[in-house]
Amino acid sequence: MVLAKNKKAFHDYFIEERYEAGIELVGSEVKSIKAGKVSIKESFVRIMKGEVFIMGMHVTPYAYGGKFTPEETRVRKLLLHKKQIKKLHEGVSQAGYTIVPLSVYTKSGLIKVEIGLAKGKKEYDKRDTLAKKDQKRQIDRAIKDFNR
Repeated sequence: MVLAKNKKAFHDYFIEERYEAGIELVGSEVKSIKAGKVSIKESFVRIMKGEVFIMGMHVTPYAYGGKFTPEETRVRKLLLHKKQIKKLHEGVSQAGYTIVPLSVYTKSGLIKVEIGLAKGKKEYDKRDTLAKKDQKRQIDRAIKDFNR
């Protein structure tokens, strides 16, 4: 079940590769995320000292969390295999590439983050993507009206 999606990432970047990563959470963050109180709109991913971290991910504190409530936008570690981290690091070292979070979802009771190795779009690419999306929407609408 998808809990949060980063729609802006698909608008601003070409997603080349996707990876599924676990996320290191503390305290009542799990309950808060499962309740849908998470946002990854302004978040980004960095590789530091051979480890991958997500920064700027906003998790609203759980209402019944008790005394210990972690900071809302703290840096959280992502759990990936060494080979995946190495491949991401090689990709990011190329000009124009970055790592962006795409979605947060649950899988078998665990919270996962989908990240993508992405290349930035130019302004004309963004306009082209919007134009294609609009054309597809018009075609689908015409087909729907025709089948009535």
